Amino acid sequence: MKKRLISALIGGALLGLVCVAGAYVRTGFTASPAVVFSLWYNRVIIGLAVGAPWQDTSRSKAIARGAVLGLLVSFAYYSATGYVDHISFVAGIVYGAILEGWLSRSGKPPQV
Repeated sequence: MKKRLISALIGGALLGLVCVAGAYVRTGFTASPAVVFSLWYNRVIIGLAVGAPWQDTSRSKAIARGAVLGLLVSFAYYSATGYVDHISFVAGIVYGAILEGWLSRSGKPPQV
């Protein structure tokens, strides 16, 4: 489980960088450092939630769980934006599914 958690945190941090780059482009490179950091940190928290020691299940159920966890964690950021950053909210759902799909790809956690 330790490897799963570390892998999920690294994956969340990397996906957070992708999300931050997208946010910068969408805002015309005017996003404040606080907004950028909170968006990146939100993705790291998605990695933490997805990387928790969950019960083994089928890959499709694991991916659905990742999407739900992404939704729940991203909702905090989405509500903080006044419900206007729809793209980041949806991206959080997709990132949760991506992380869980990556972690459950062979039934074993990836090696770090």
